[in-house]
Amino acid sequence: MKKIDIVSIFPEFVEQYFSFGVIEKALKKNVVEIKSVDLRNYTHDKHKVTDKPGYGGNSGMVMIPQPFYEYYDEYKKRENKKPFVIMPSPQGIKFDNEVSKSLSKKDNLIFFCGRYEGIDKRVYDLVDLEVSVGDFVLTGGELPTLLIVDSLLRFVPDVVGNKESVKKDSFYNGLLDYDHYTRPAEFRNKEVPEVLLSGDHKKIKRFQEKQSLINTAIKRPDLFLKKEFNEHEKKIILEIIQEMQNNAE
Repeated sequence: MKKIDIVSIFPEFVEQYFSFGVIEKALKKNVVEIKSVDLRNYTHDKHKVTDKPGYGGNSGMVMIPQPFYEYYDEYKKRENKKPFVIMPSPQGIKFDNEVSKSLSKKDNLIFFCGRYEGIDKRVYDLVDLEVSVGDFVLTGGELPTLLIVDSLLRFVPDVVGNKESVKKDSFYNGLLDYDHYTRPAEFRNKEVPEVLLSGDHKKIKRFQEKQSLINTAIKRPDLFLKKEFNEHEKKIILEIIQEMQNNAE
């Protein structure tokens, strides 16, 4: 069973997120175990202090190393194995689908959620991977952690009920997802593409593959340019070009 510990000074914030949807169901089925760890439980003063002024005269507070180390030592003793520690950080590698898939294969994950000006640099000796979810700064590491955990759990068997839906996700094969429609077939003079109503599964699949390629080329040309297309995808691209040419004539 995959085990994930999220270390934060706001454990209630983290706990709420996993009380809904497919992740809640996975927790109840013991497919995954997610613990929200209160960092303050590893302090020893009556005020449960986790941060102090930083050296160097800079403004702001820095999270102290002691509670992180004590939690880490306790974890290793309890689990009798070394965990894989992740630190959400603007200085980390860019988080994407491949990183998510890689993390999903690790069984014992720990996330250190920083706050204020950050965490004492000595804690980084415990960290295996720093991960950035974008070129921006948030007030804490909880939101990036939730984003990362939500994403990686989609790759864990039995978390998502329909396994095929994961394979159709954007980025799964290096492309964006195709467009989706539901009932009614017509809404405010906007109609669902006729092929989706045909019942011809072969044609529908082809149409969706084309939409995936078109969406990627238009919305994320960077992905399209670095994608290594297989023979099947190349044939679909040629069909799209031919259709465009026929429509232009």
